[in-house]
Amino acid sequence: MTDRRTELAANLAKVEERIAAACAAAGRKREEVTLIVVTKTYPASDVRILSGLGVRHVAENRDQDAAPKAAECADLPLNWHFVGQLQTNKVRSVVGYADLVQSVDRSKLVEALSREAVRAGREVGCLLQVALDAGASERGERGGVAPGGIEELGDLVAGSPGLRLDGLMTVAPLTGEYAGRQRAAFDRLMDLSTDLRRAHPTANMVSAGMSADLEEAVAAGATHVRVGTAVLGVRPRLG
Repeated sequence: MTDRRTELAANLAKVEERIAAACAAAGRKREEVTLIVVTKTYPASDVRILSGLGVRHVAENRDQDAAPKAAECADLPLNWHFVGQLQTNKVRSVVGYADLVQSVDRSKLVEALSREAVRAGREVGCLLQVALDAGASERGERGGVAPGGIEELGDLVAGSPGLRLDGLMTVAPLTGEYAGRQRAAFDRLMDLSTDLRRAHPTANMVSAGMSADLEEAVAAGATHVRVGTAVLGVRPRLG
């Protein structure tokens, strides 16, 4: 355990240096960017170590892994983010532990989240996942709402009991006009965020960038970066 703590501390320090350098290069303050450590496939023991190292935001993408892990770590001062594609039959479980769902991309999901948040007596933050590889009204290859659907979906979240519209999220697309152009993709997300904030001024969270491209996300103006591999190491393959 001591070796693992040393490893995670060193990795975390390197990521912090990268974020700080990216902020300095962009003329931003370090506190403007929140690090979310993506702990998927890693055990609760790693989450506990990270909490001890000062991490306050962790993310998961599979409810079957996240729910028991969140329960085991319920005593820790953590904010849990759900970042994976979410099926409606998993919503009740996810609402039980997630402080924020970053993958809201369709009205049916909004309705299910609202219903379960009210039932649980919780307020759940929501980010609209934007698919920059989608056509005008399509969904993206990895989920997400097309840019043209943001306004309608945002209004629905904002008007739904138990939910809070916090902003936008994207994953740099592998296909389409932004493939291989992370900075351009993140710049586009910032433009869409500006549009959203005209109607919903408090929806100012922009989640973008991962281990390989966090610098581009910070340069574009992201408020949150989601880093897994650079902190925890190369993930074991899921069976």
